[in-house]
Amino acid sequence: MKPNLKACGQAMVTAMVNAALAVALMLLVEFAISGSFQIPTPYLWAGLLIGLVIFAAQFWRRLRLCRCTERQEATHSQHELHTDA
Repeated sequence: MKPNLKACGQAMVTAMVNAALAVALMLLVEFAISGSFQIPTPYLWAGLLIGLVIFAAQFWRRLRLCRCTERQEATHSQHELHTDA
């Protein structure tokens, strides 16, 4: 369960940062084009969608990396047990 929580936390942070940057960029472009600093609802939905997509991709990637790291550590520790004997 620990790799799941670690992967979820890292993916959540990455997704939130990227979604916030995407919304900020959209607002900056909106301000440059229209001259008003209003937050249209589609921008918020787009930021949410961007965050969800990035979270799903990062969670899958980080979970796979955590599992690969655990397997390598288990293989390495088993190899050390065999060489010590």
